[in-house]
Amino acid sequence: MDETLRDKLATISVATLATALYKRGLRNQVIQDVHPVQRKRRNMVGPAYTLRYIPAREDRNQLVEFRNPEHPQRVAVETCPAGHVLVMDSRKDPRAASAGDILVTRMMVRGVAGVVTDGGFRDAATIGELDIAAYHNRPSSPTNLTLHEALDLNIPIGCGDVAVFPGDIVVGDDDSVIVIPQAIAEEVADEAVEMTAYEDFVVEKVKDGTPIIGLYPRTQEHFAEEFAIWRKREKR
Repeated sequence: MDETLRDKLATISVATLATALYKRGLRNQVIQDVHPVQRKRRNMVGPAYTLRYIPAREDRNQLVEFRNPEHPQRVAVETCPAGHVLVMDSRKDPRAASAGDILVTRMMVRGVAGVVTDGGFRDAATIGELDIAAYHNRPSSPTNLTLHEALDLNIPIGCGDVAVFPGDIVVGDDDSVIVIPQAIAEEVADEAVEMTAYEDFVVEKVKDGTPIIGLYPRTQEHFAEEFAIWRKREKR
């Protein structure tokens, strides 16, 4: 991933990105019912690397499966590239864990940018203390084998009702996670940087007592002039 793009997206909220995508007709890019295990006060940014779970069948999902060096969950942990985000399709079912603290720790050590599931994590309190971004629905203690079979790596998946293709750009903040189609990530980031600058200007004006009408959205030209002066002063 281009580091300039990563740096831009590191400064932009998911809410602002959602608006930029909405302008392009993309209305279903925020992963639903997925939250940070613990807020990190910094954005998670990286290309998607995916893992798909299907419903577990008892004859295929005994604990002995973890001894298999080709078990897809274990392989995902060892092959998700540094700087990427592992996104897991756990069928929006947090009754069994998608992963636990040992696997997430391994990904942290390997330089993975973050991990996202529409299911749950076991050892969630420990994961929350790790220096890696992690997002899930809720804590879940049962092992994934209880209800999920890890099956496919790095294919298109659904996570929290959002289509995720390998290489899509995933951004998470302290609220939620959004998926940006790779082909338009650069233009979306550029527009969102501009939007963020204006929104910061608006917040300052509102705190000073300025009414919203004409300011946000900007329909009065004098605000454009004031914004230009503010931007020069703030070096934005």
